[in-house]
Amino acid sequence: MADNATRDGTAAAAGTDPIAIPEGYKVLQEGRAKILQKGNDVFYNEAQVTNRDLSVAALKLFLRRREAERANRGAGGAGKGGGKKGKKEKGAPQQQQQQQQQQEQAKEEELQQGEGAPGAEEAAGAAAAAAAASQDTDAGPQGAADSGAAAPGGPSAPRATSGSRQPARPRLLEGLAATGLRSIRYALEVSELGSIDANDLDPGAAVAMRRNIDLNGGAAAAKIRPVCADARMTMLQNPGAYDIVDLDPYGTPGFLLDSAVQAVADGGLLMVTATDMSNLCGNNSTACFANYGSYPVHRPYCHEMALRIVLACIETHAARYKRHVEPLLCLSIDFYVRLFLRVRVSPAAVKDTSTRLAHLWQSSGCDSFWLQPVGQKRVQNGSNKHLPGNGPPMESVRCPETGSGYLMGGPIWSGPLHDQAFVQELLTEFDEGGTARYAQAVKVRGYLLSAAAELPDVPLYYNLHDIMQRVRATPPKTDVFRSALVHAGYRVSGSHACPLAIKTDAPPSVVWDVVRCWVRKNGVSAAAVRDPESYSAKLLAKEPSIEANFALVSSAITRRKEDKAPRFVQNPAYWGPKSRHGRPDQTRPQQQEGDAAAAGAAAAAPARGQKGKGRGKGKGGGGEQSGAAPPAEKGDAEMEAADAAGEGEGAEGRKRGAEGETTAAAAGEGKPRGRQEGGKGGGR
Repeated sequence: MADNATRDGTAAAAGTDPIAIPEGYKVLQEGRAKILQKGNDVFYNEAQVTNRDLSVAALKLFLRRREAERANRGAGGAGKGGGKKGKKEKGAPQQQQQQQQQQEQAKEEELQQGEGAPGAEEAAGAAAAAAAASQDTDAGPQGAADSGAAAPGGPSAPRATSGSRQPARPRLLEGLAATGLRSIRYALEVSELGSIDANDLDPGAAVAMRRNIDLNGGAAAAKIRPVCADARMTMLQNPGAYDIVDLDPYGTPGFLLDSAVQAVADGGLLMVTATDMSNLCGNNSTACFANYGSYPVHRPYCHEMALRIVLACIETHAARYKRHVEPLLCLSIDFYVRLFLRVRVSPAAVKDTSTRLAHLWQSSGCDSFWLQPVGQKRVQNGSNKHLPGNGPPMESVRCPETGSGYLMGGPIWSGPLHDQAFVQELLTEFDEGGTARYAQAVKVRGYLLSAAAELPDVPLYYNLHDIMQRVRATPPKTDVFRSALVHAGYRVSGSHACPLAIKTDAPPSVVWDVVRCWVRKNGVSAAAVRDPESYSAKLLAKEPSIEANFALVSSAITRRKEDKAPRFVQNPAYWGPKSRHGRPDQTRPQQQEGDAAAAGAAAAAPARGQKGKGRGKGKGGGGEQSGAAPPAEKGDAEMEAADAAGEGEGAEGRKRGAEGETTAAAAGEGKPRGRQEGGKGGGR
């Protein structure tokens, strides 16, 4: 797997770098961008290269798609209303004419005031200087922030261009830029971008950004404006001014979402990262409810539920401003979630927001779950009527399988997570670029292949090992279990969030019938039925309503033998969250000290996939599947896949996991349970 190139200052100075490397700094290379880094003074996490590679590719494809849409509108003469017909269309020409007149008047006033357009770099620079001179704050960074402020004319004003009716080149805001690495990569690798506002509240980060921009020179210096300001104020002062807004905070993005959905232009792209997976996955449910207005449930599907919680939060924020979101791609990666969303202005679509959200009912005695829509839409006499959702969706007030009660979670997003056409375009981009262009191309491609195969209309999933552990049975191969569901007349797929996922539209009763048939075919564990009142005994006591057929069927096979592309790629050691900037980084001691011997020892440590009889006692963080899911027993058929999806709890778990691996290896006990990689804890 390709990795980021790291060079010391001496080696960098010997090359063609245009500036001298300050003492104590080293040059880090990622993609076409270089940055200067000294310890943990400004936050930088090498594990986020997957995030940045994916973001660069997604940004390229979005800009191409949007340009094609504008070209089609210009050629076909499609109106802003998308060709809607009806009684509202009668006064549309007059309204459009009035809007155009108001926009032209606003443009003329703006030009008379001498502010210019933010799309033209010369005018933007003049506006920045004027704003900086007129304010009693930091001259450089704050002036740059003020230069992008929206004109009183509204969101349309910043999109104006003097002397031309052509749309301004795309404008991007990175709300929390830190070193500026992401913005520099955008400037150097996405030629379609016009300008980038790289914002950070920390003055030290703003200084680091300027230093790194100077290091790269060229397009980076021409396109990027460092801004030292509160990201919320920058976005609120620029409503509808940015074609793309990228938020990658340390922890939760919840406090930024309301201003972010206002700053994105109609049809623009909102990219959001959330690293507070401990909260989103249910380890700290009160914090999740405070940040996102949704209650998490700590179950094996928690990593997909984390995506849907963040997505539901963004959708409800957007609805307050007559906007809604369209997911292009939403992935759970390592220790964070990453969402790529288009923001649309449509009061009519906002009425359907409640139909895209749902509450979760989870059995407390087994893995059965049901979704209850928040709202519903009915057509009456040719018109749409929106009503509260019906519920509860279960058969009885007690779980029909175990007789237990229920846990209630949500609301969560219940619609599709991906635009399948966009996913296929991304696959093509990574196939063409490869590791020469994207260091994490192999890993990202695995996520995309898994996402492309997901059922789009089936939220959440079962974990095969977890449901079989519930009845204390050895699990079948994934393809065998999936085939039984297909034979029963239901659809089934996997999930990018877990290699053991069973995503199906079969009701819980059918899933448990397949489990019962498998157990009866292979023998019942005495421990499972020893106590008749136990949940496992109650699950097995019921007679199955179907006779499961476990013969393999082609549509249920995860992938063909000739398909050698990996889906869940192993992470390097210490590939996870990192301490906040300014604090000693305890998560990567061998990298922090720069000790080559320690790095070599870590590389020589036993790998996760080694076979053996015993287990270490460490409880570490996972690679592809991290820290919040409860542990599940591993079956022989899926052991290797499960190893790629660890179940730790964060940085402390990683430390204990590394110790557990060392102890187990020294004792000759073989495969430990501990993990070295980063769990989905709260932090990047």
